[in-house]
Amino acid sequence: MDMFKRVNFGTDGLGLNAREYATLLHEAVTARPFPADFYSNGGVIEEIEKAFAECLGKQAAMFVPTGTLANHIAIRKLAGNDRRVLVQAESHLYNDSGDCAEVLSGLNLIPLAAGGRMPMLDEVKQWVERSAHGRVEMKVGAISIESPIRRLDHQMVPFAELQRVSAYAREQGIRLHLDGARLFNLPQHSGRSVRDYAALFDTVYVSLWKHFNGSTGAILAGDASFIEGLYHTRRMFGGSLPRAWPNVALVPRYLEHYAEDYARAWQSTERLIALLEADGRFRVRRIPDGTSRFFLGVAGVAPDVFSQRIASANVYLPQAIPDTGEFPIDVNATILRMTPDALARIFIGAIG
Repeated sequence: MDMFKRVNFGTDGLGLNAREYATLLHEAVTARPFPADFYSNGGVIEEIEKAFAECLGKQAAMFVPTGTLANHIAIRKLAGNDRRVLVQAESHLYNDSGDCAEVLSGLNLIPLAAGGRMPMLDEVKQWVERSAHGRVEMKVGAISIESPIRRLDHQMVPFAELQRVSAYAREQGIRLHLDGARLFNLPQHSGRSVRDYAALFDTVYVSLWKHFNGSTGAILAGDASFIEGLYHTRRMFGGSLPRAWPNVALVPRYLEHYAEDYARAWQSTERLIALLEADGRFRVRRIPDGTSRFFLGVAGVAPDVFSQRIASANVYLPQAIPDTGEFPIDVNATILRMTPDALARIFIGAIG
């Protein structure tokens, strides 16, 4: 298969395969004198940390090998001796981290807003007051919020609600963490900058592989006093890689133009949607307060047959949802590898 040709609707970033990643890695390390890190300190790691701190409007940032560890050590330090942490019931931290915060750090995660995006302020207040006025006083030490929310098809939390919860938490002396793995998609859909979001929180985590095509990695950003010395905790949890640079060498290349590329990807997507809807055999379902995902239904052909046919034209679709037959379409810069009109012809021709 030709490299850098496939349109991939099942990934956040470019979904690079091994040959593509190796090719770009070689370009990155030969384009300039390339500074390697030592145990995840210095070199290109330090360059990336400074770049993300600047983008997010934070004083400092630290590389972490996974988002799970970034979220964990953030709320661990934010909570301090006040062990209760309010989280969304549908968040990655609560569902997909193996209870690491409880098992490894003795935190008590309280899940709120089951089935929804965000606990309303009244629910947050209820738990803060309930914790403070029990027979044994247990203060809430931190609140962690994920936006966009992966388990809810990348829906974003309304900015106004984030503002209300943030203002209340600061009044109460409760610290705030943002799981912003896909944070850099939000400005396109909300009109708010990443700095606007980051300013509401003490710490922010951003994925380095979802949008910026690292092989793995995350950034945790916050005040200099928060980040200072945190590399000891990172190392304690086995997160200081002896040589981290191969994982993130591509990140600077894609960070610089990500917002522009994502906006262009959506311009092409809107054109594609218009062409498909005009055909009459495609149905598009958008998500309220959605970001990078929508759903596509196709009439007149079985979903598996349809996806196989367009795969032969170098277009990849994720598996259709069994109950509805809809494809979850993730918008990313690979759509720019073909014109919307060419993509529409492939889609329409695959119905047969």
